[in-house]
Amino acid sequence: MIFEPKETLTEEEVRNGLNTVLKEGMTTEAMVTLAGGTFMVAFAIILGASNFQIGLLASLPTFTNIFQLLSVFLIRKYNNRRAVSVICCILARIPMVLLGAMPFFFGANAPVSLLLFFLFFYYLFGSIAGPSWNAWMKDLVPGDMLGAFFSRRSRYAQTLNVVLSIILAVSIDYLRRHAPQYELYVYATMFMMAGMAGLSAVVLLARVPEPRSYLPNENILKMFIKPLRDKNFQRLLVFNSLWLFAVNIATPFFTVYMLKTLGLTLTYIIPLTILSQLSSIFTIGYWGKFADRYSNKTIISICAPLYSACVIAWCFVGIYTNLISNLALLAAIHIVSGSANAGTNLALTNIGLKLAPSREAIVYLSVKNIITAVFSSLAPLIGGYLADYYTLRQLRVIAEWSGPNLQKTFRLLLLHEWNFLFLIGAVLTLVALQFLPRVLEAGEVHKSVVKRIMRTSLKSNLRDYFVIDVLINWHSSLNNMLKSDPVSSDPAQPEK
Repeated sequence: MIFEPKETLTEEEVRNGLNTVLKEGMTTEAMVTLAGGTFMVAFAIILGASNFQIGLLASLPTFTNIFQLLSVFLIRKYNNRRAVSVICCILARIPMVLLGAMPFFFGANAPVSLLLFFLFFYYLFGSIAGPSWNAWMKDLVPGDMLGAFFSRRSRYAQTLNVVLSIILAVSIDYLRRHAPQYELYVYATMFMMAGMAGLSAVVLLARVPEPRSYLPNENILKMFIKPLRDKNFQRLLVFNSLWLFAVNIATPFFTVYMLKTLGLTLTYIIPLTILSQLSSIFTIGYWGKFADRYSNKTIISICAPLYSACVIAWCFVGIYTNLISNLALLAAIHIVSGSANAGTNLALTNIGLKLAPSREAIVYLSVKNIITAVFSSLAPLIGGYLADYYTLRQLRVIAEWSGPNLQKTFRLLLLHEWNFLFLIGAVLTLVALQFLPRVLEAGEVHKSVVKRIMRTSLKSNLRDYFVIDVLINWHSSLNNMLKSDPVSSDPAQPEK
């Protein structure tokens, strides 16, 4: 069989495999940078995409996760996770190349529906490859270094993302000023290059060894019911689903808000994105280290409320027309949200790996991804509908000062279209946090203890002290303001 798994791997094979996974991660990140996020949204807007279509575009990555059942079927039939991952990744990257070719055939009249069609297959096969890759990595990476390894991989990938983003932003801005007629074709070339970079990553992935896995010989339906009967895994599914729904109802529209409402160009938006990535790069190593040492749940309880505060802060962006004030607030939001999101996502991924039994990891992780996909994909669609609903509605809160010599009006809050959506998303994240204390994780340490230890550790490194310790202090202040902490209940007993 192609890519035949091995019964056991030597230390050298594991070490070489992990190094190759790091390289593959950077190559994959090149693809993601060229084809994702801000650039794809900007491309869709140029083609005339509506708010609903933007929401649909944002929902595709998670909606296609429901097809991860096919991954489990293929793994059970062939018991070869590497082959499934490699073949599906090839099938995922080819549509990206075709997507990039669209403007060369249709010009500016390229239909948004065709863009969504190619993206559907790009995300579809990527979703099928995901569970096999996760289960493969769970067996390849030693359990005591999951957090450290994946935080390192993410840090390397994000560093590359920053460098590429700067180059792309400068190039696009230059062409927009001097040759705007070529802007559409610049995006097209970027997406074709993204597909080629993704295919290069597949070559590296094919070189990573795979330890043999042993799936229980059970009915596939019974296998998928088993994770749902695991009480603790159920609690994780509830929290993860609600959190992703709350986050994705607003987050996909931040870029649209900056482009369409604030009128910012990529020259401003990309540096803000880079600020977020740099914040993530500087802190994710510490989040991973402390997650391995004190539990992933503790890191979520610290980072998630900070991200909620950032979503609330978006409601105040654009209150004043002063560009400098808006940019300063946006910079602060991106710095804090970059670090908070890095810790939350890393811990959510690792806690899912940790709670999944080794022999049934592929099933547990697939069930987790499928269920959370339903909530994640519905959220942007509902968000797009709500944005349209609130287009003609406003809520304005002002304060007036009247005196003999001075009359002044201060605009405290202005909610309209997107701001309503951001406030709804922020409230939902706070609701989701109420379900976190119910999740049990072995080795869990109360977050107050971890924050004290982190402060002591971080004071030896000024750079990280100023980034993380300020966030920890802000987290404590936020809890005091709210007068009640949704995740500060007594620590749960370790899972037996």
